[in-house]
Amino acid sequence: MKRPRRPRKGQIDVAEGHSPLAQFEIKTLVDINIAGIDASFTNSSLFMVLTVATVSLFLVGGMRRSALVPGRWQSLAELSYVFIAGLLKDTVGSEGRPYFPFIFTIFMFVLVGNLWGLMPYAFTFTSHIAVTFAMAFFIFVGVTVIAIAKHKLHFLAFFMPPGVPIVMAPLLVPIEIISYLSRPISLSVRLFANMLAGHTLLKVFAGFIISLGIAAGWLPFVFVVALTGLEFVIAFLQAFVFTILTCLYLNDALHLH
Repeated sequence: MKRPRRPRKGQIDVAEGHSPLAQFEIKTLVDINIAGIDASFTNSSLFMVLTVATVSLFLVGGMRRSALVPGRWQSLAELSYVFIAGLLKDTVGSEGRPYFPFIFTIFMFVLVGNLWGLMPYAFTFTSHIAVTFAMAFFIFVGVTVIAIAKHKLHFLAFFMPPGVPIVMAPLLVPIEIISYLSRPISLSVRLFANMLAGHTLLKVFAGFIISLGIAAGWLPFVFVVALTGLEFVIAFLQAFVFTILTCLYLNDALHLH
């Protein structure tokens, strides 16, 4: 049986390069090794830095003049601020005000990171489970610490809904604990899976445009254009869902049941 030919050193594997999953490959840009730990600066790191820089430029530039009659840039910056402030007030109440900087940072980081991923040749770091799980786990630990600091041992009452007969405790308490511990998994997988699936689908249909030619390539082209528009909506929705779930977890930590 004839074995498939491997590419020589320095040659690009064409099939691998056209794989819909090749866009998610982590590539080392600057090799950094600290005490045997690989801390290299990768393409994922680069787009995280670009995301932080973009958000900083958007907010600092938009509020630089702080005019009484705001222009378009200032209006967008103020709108993003008011939107998250209203979301936090509706879900957590006035007690959530001290946590506004954290919630606002999460929303802007995920939203701009998702939008960067829609640019040609860009890298979508929110399509990696390692990134989304790290954020979700940090949120989970943070709200748990807040709950324990505020309620002390009464925090354990969170796992026993009020009004439930005590005989139901052996059944309900383990379910509530499992549900609570699964929060970082559900929070991270939702964002990761949506971004991964959307970008993979775009790559697959974009590949059909060239292979089908001018005669039939217009159909996948129209689909790619429509799907790109949908991906912009999904980028916002996933940032919104990630943020509102964080607000709900924070509300549970502050108010329990």
